[in-house]
Amino acid sequence: MARTGRGTLAAGVTAVAGLAVVGLFVAGCDSGGTGTRDEGAAHSVPAVAPTKDPGSAAAARPGERVDPVTLLKQDSAVSAAVKRDLKPCSGSDYPVDVSYARLTGGDVADVVVNVMTCRSAVGVATYVYRSQGGSYKNVFGSEAAPVYSEIDRGDLVVTKQQYAKGDSMSYASSEDVITYHWTNNKFAQTDAVHTDFSRAVGDGDADGDPSTTSPTGN
Repeated sequence: MARTGRGTLAAGVTAVAGLAVVGLFVAGCDSGGTGTRDEGAAHSVPAVAPTKDPGSAAAARPGERVDPVTLLKQDSAVSAAVKRDLKPCSGSDYPVDVSYARLTGGDVADVVVNVMTCRSAVGVATYVYRSQGGSYKNVFGSEAAPVYSEIDRGDLVVTKQQYAKGDSMSYASSEDVITYHWTNNKFAQTDAVHTDFSRAVGDGDADGDPSTTSPTGN
């Protein structure tokens, strides 16, 4: 299920209001008001034992599959608020998406972790981990909810929605989509797209809705 787009990130934004005080961090250069910054020491955590897949030897190799919950809880760069709220939605299923791709040019796939709310799948935090010397180094992170990261042709794409006074919970006023590329041992911003959404659509207005507009007589 896609986690990006105005409808998905916007839905249930009240569920993350308590995280508004959470700061944000990243490794790299200042992105200029996009909700992330890229400068500072990276944080390393021990490599987490991979989950075993009997049907795939490749999936069992260290660095290919990780336990994202353990990875986050061992990372000192992850805020106490995110760790505190990281709980199973049901049983042992946590609201965490994990993607694997070579973003930083290493021999082992990097790990992109998105943390969400259980009920509405609102992205509350996103991180990138790079395998290095038997441990995973946090090389990117944002805890400015609502936020979600994806991988696009070897680049990291971070989506963040903006809410103005009077916005409904389902529709944000605007959206920022920031693209980062790994260069000189850090993520550097290479592109930014800002979209202002129309306020004339999507709020259940009867005007122009075929289901609520009376048909003309014949």
